[in-house]
Amino acid sequence: MDNCTSVILPLLAGWTLDLLMGDPSWLPHPIVWFGKAIAAFEHRLNKGTGRKTKGAFTAIFLIISVFTATWMLRHLCSIFNTQFRMILDAVIIFYCLAGTTLIREVREVFLALDRSLDEGRRQVARIVGRDTKELSAQEVRTAALETLAENLSDGVIAPLFWFAILGTPGMLAYKMVNTLDSMIGYRTERYREFGCWAARIDDIANYIPARLTALLMVLPEVAVRGKWSLITFVFKNGRKHASPNSGYPEAALAGLLNCRFGGPHYYFGQLFDKPYIGENDRPLSTEDMKKAVRVNRTAEILMILTITLLHL
Repeated sequence: MDNCTSVILPLLAGWTLDLLMGDPSWLPHPIVWFGKAIAAFEHRLNKGTGRKTKGAFTAIFLIISVFTATWMLRHLCSIFNTQFRMILDAVIIFYCLAGTTLIREVREVFLALDRSLDEGRRQVARIVGRDTKELSAQEVRTAALETLAENLSDGVIAPLFWFAILGTPGMLAYKMVNTLDSMIGYRTERYREFGCWAARIDDIANYIPARLTALLMVLPEVAVRGKWSLITFVFKNGRKHASPNSGYPEAALAGLLNCRFGGPHYYFGQLFDKPYIGENDRPLSTEDMKKAVRVNRTAEILMILTITLLHL
């Protein structure tokens, strides 16, 4: 079996599984295991002196361990049968992609908000890190759409990018990078030193994927309708975000929806005053969510097609 087939078939199979199933709650997920490993290291090492060094060790050790273990498991499968390795790759790709689950969760936020503000706040708390108890209905919708854009990069495009570069070992290692950042990469008193390496590694791993995500999001409007101003809008507003990466997909969606993201938010009881992305502070609606979902799916398909064409 040629290399082209051994890459494309698992990619399409894993992506199709994600489209059909998302992340079923009954299915054990490696990200849960990643979280438990990170929590164990953090509980044992995030105290006393040398926290930055301990955090660096934690991040590097866990990332290399995941890459090495995945590479060895694939090698063992190849010894028995190449098809075993392809099946393993398809399963890893399925686990690493979060497009369907992300869209499902964002839809649920809007449906919950239609029932009551309290339900909307509880639902959006499942997918955002900010404090949600005092959010208005507009802020709940904004938080959900910001997350939809940001996690298109983290949950779909970036894993596929690292798959294209380093195969499934790189894809799964990237998910460890992302999980480390989501758990300990905060500038709070508890994590400022211990999680700084995790945050920086995540910044590096997402630098190209975040900008690629923004490009894929606006590309149809640019190519079909000639809206070149969207490119300018993305690069003008994307750099306003505190994160070197998250602002770009958020700016792309803000430009496409002609709305405003960002602003001050509370995380773990601390106020973080984020710059605004976009200028039109208009009310967001379910129609905006539906358009945002279409944007996400289109960008995802374009990325799959790009990787497929590169291996033909």
